[in-house]
Amino acid sequence: MITLKNVVLRRSAKVLLDKVNLTINPGEKVGLVGRNGAGKSTLFALFNGGLHEDAGDFYLPSQWRMGQVAQNMPETEESATDFVLGGDVVLMELRQKLTEAEASEDGMAIAHAYTDLADAGEHDAVPRAQALIQGLGFKTSELDKPVNSFSGGWRMRLQLARALMCPSDLLLLDEPTNHLDLDALVWLEAWLKRYAGTMIVISHDREFLDAVTNVTVHIAAQQLTRYGSNYSGFETLRAQQLELQSSSFAKQQDKIAHLQKFIDRFKAKASKAKQAQSRVKALERMEKIAPVLADADFTFEFKEPANLPNPMLAITDGEFGYTVEGETKTIVRGVNKSVLAGQRIGILGANGQGKSTLVKTIAGDVPQLSGTITQGKGLSIGYFAQQELDVLHPQDNPLEHMTRLARDVGPQAREQELRNFLGTFNFAGDMVKQAVGTMSGGEKARLVLAMMVWQRPNLLLLDEPTNHLDLATREALSMALNEFEGTVMLVSHDRALLRAVCDEFWMVGRGVVSPFDGDLDDYQRYLLDESKRLREEARVEAASAPVSIAAQVHPAGGTGSSSSQRKQDAQQRQQQAGLAKPLKKELEQADKRMAQLQADKAALEARMAGALAPAELADTGRRLKAANDELQTLEERWLALSGQIEAIETGA
Repeated sequence: MITLKNVVLRRSAKVLLDKVNLTINPGEKVGLVGRNGAGKSTLFALFNGGLHEDAGDFYLPSQWRMGQVAQNMPETEESATDFVLGGDVVLMELRQKLTEAEASEDGMAIAHAYTDLADAGEHDAVPRAQALIQGLGFKTSELDKPVNSFSGGWRMRLQLARALMCPSDLLLLDEPTNHLDLDALVWLEAWLKRYAGTMIVISHDREFLDAVTNVTVHIAAQQLTRYGSNYSGFETLRAQQLELQSSSFAKQQDKIAHLQKFIDRFKAKASKAKQAQSRVKALERMEKIAPVLADADFTFEFKEPANLPNPMLAITDGEFGYTVEGETKTIVRGVNKSVLAGQRIGILGANGQGKSTLVKTIAGDVPQLSGTITQGKGLSIGYFAQQELDVLHPQDNPLEHMTRLARDVGPQAREQELRNFLGTFNFAGDMVKQAVGTMSGGEKARLVLAMMVWQRPNLLLLDEPTNHLDLATREALSMALNEFEGTVMLVSHDRALLRAVCDEFWMVGRGVVSPFDGDLDDYQRYLLDESKRLREEARVEAASAPVSIAAQVHPAGGTGSSSSQRKQDAQQRQQQAGLAKPLKKELEQADKRMAQLQADKAALEARMAGALAPAELADTGRRLKAANDELQTLEERWLALSGQIEAIETGA
């Protein structure tokens, strides 16, 4: 186990943790939470050996193997598969030993090396690596592309895959979801649920923490507090503790009353649609943890729009995409949509299907390829782009940014007004004069939000606004968006934000934009089905592809018709079949069980709709929850099995 006894940790002269005690047991999945600057990354540095305790005793079993995501951007011409495979350091060492044994022609050493390699999983190492890569959103055609050919975000996904490939007893993950979209996030959750070792994760995605952790360690006031539950359980327990603190409770009453006002307001508006009901549940969660939200030191609100055109905009026969070096690439076509005043639209879709392209086109960042976008009179767009942080001026400070915005865009204001406004976004005192280039990603994101709020938009286009925000700021954004009188269009992999804010969803996929009639649970099931469809397409394509030159020509120069080549091909097919057979059997069993559970679920839901005695109702509810839980677990296992089978059958 990992133990800390009276440990003191400092960063320069600042004490971040003061005489803290903590025990983490083998196999526990721990979420490390706390405000930015509280000491989460410093504690991680203690765990991975990058920092030593200043006082007290820290113990981590010396025999534990550690896996963690390297923070540097990989620069290599290695293929994606080889780069991820390199994460299995044990396998790489054994391969090196085999090379050395073969060079010295030491027969005994060669035999031992082959045995050790077999024990280390050499036979399926490539399929395992490629299953990780594809699970994180890469296409089959990209498995052999050089790492340097990918953009920065995709290279960081490869770093994550490389860390998951590493055999480990302790897995340290610092914001692993930052570069992922929702489909890759669902896959990662399923993978981490099966991870057998001890895991410690820093994340600002509450639903991700709920899915993969069973212990929460909260850092506040230089102390560590351990809770034996996931993040939602921690919030509930902490809310109860805060209520017991009379001085804090008294201070919170105005904030709680304000929070309750908008909860009641939006619950009353909700229809029976699945999305609206999902939003009601998210607001009910806010109601339960009101003391925690009220204790947060950061809240803000969007100003009331000057006007609300209706419709906000209308898209007619829209064709959206982009042009690179004179070549036009169409992503979506035939878009006919109206955006009305007050709508809360969540934009869903797998990576690369055109979510950001749709938002950029509406924002005017890229021109539409054809069709028309008609804006309502007085439309004012507030646009938060994924790359928005890059357009800030690193050498300028927040006050200079706001002064320039007030002068060039408006409304105009005196310096003190701008200082007061920045203060509401936690830019107080000397921070208004701090160069933006020295700020954290979260601080930059807050500045972009402040600049957007200042302009009093009536249509908010938000493309992954939470990537750099901590949990407290995400909750503040959620509350502000719920109170916003205008229209919201939101792209996000933060499911808690989507649930709390959106009343309807648009699906971007297969070249079209269409309404999605369901909630986020339905969308996760759709992702599983879509993954299955893509794998089937890849399998059919691989089966119909012409035999490669490498397969036709024998290495010694003979043709593929030689008996040795045929024998080699037959052995390879036999090996693939042997590897895939138990996986296919398990997949078939999972399919049958999922079908049975779907039938059971439908019957239980029908039963609950009838008149039942309280005891029968409770029993039926328990059985329905158990069926849902088992179905979710099976769907995740089905996805993993499909990926492994595909990797084997495509000859990896």
